[in-house]
Amino acid sequence: MPLHVLQHPLGAHVLTHLRDKTTKPALFRTLSYQISLLLALEATRDLATEEKEIETPMEPMAGRVLARQLVVVPILRAGLGMVQPFQDIFPDVSIGYVGLERDHTTAIARSYYCKLPPLEGKRVIIVDPMLATGGSAAQAIDVVKAAGAKEIVFVCIVASSEGVAAMEQAHPAVPVHTGALDRALNAKKYILPGLGDFGDRLYGT
Repeated sequence: MPLHVLQHPLGAHVLTHLRDKTTKPALFRTLSYQISLLLALEATRDLATEEKEIETPMEPMAGRVLARQLVVVPILRAGLGMVQPFQDIFPDVSIGYVGLERDHTTAIARSYYCKLPPLEGKRVIIVDPMLATGGSAAQAIDVVKAAGAKEIVFVCIVASSEGVAAMEQAHPAVPVHTGALDRALNAKKYILPGLGDFGDRLYGT
């Protein structure tokens, strides 16, 4: 499975402040946007383009435009915090939703909602801030594959080594882009050093 860890000084800077437990929700949302923007650019570096003839103010020329539409699928609810950068930089992006709720006792995700646009022939990017056990990510990928997706990328802000291993086993062909690869999970299946419960910190709950 291709694993891509963000290598950018701004990414390291932003992630440090995201991890800081004193960071308030308003700043946390801003930082989430910033690192998600960096990850969005990295995860789409290889998008296909096609030639387009245009007229500049000076003369005709052949430029390049994106060849296919992009679909972003956040895993609810925390994944919503990563969607806006994709909408801002990709004018024709479609958004789907997969609702998975983790049982804090078993750490197993329960599906409660799914709404997807047509996926065939499109790059599908699944976003979720935390790749912990890998269960939710694998389940979301199963869902979009069943809906016709062939070209899938998973993007997260922080990943655990256990989550990466689970993804390697469940979906070895799906690339993973992450802001950081953390060392392990604790007994409650939270990432260490991690940044806590992303959704709670994002929404102040």
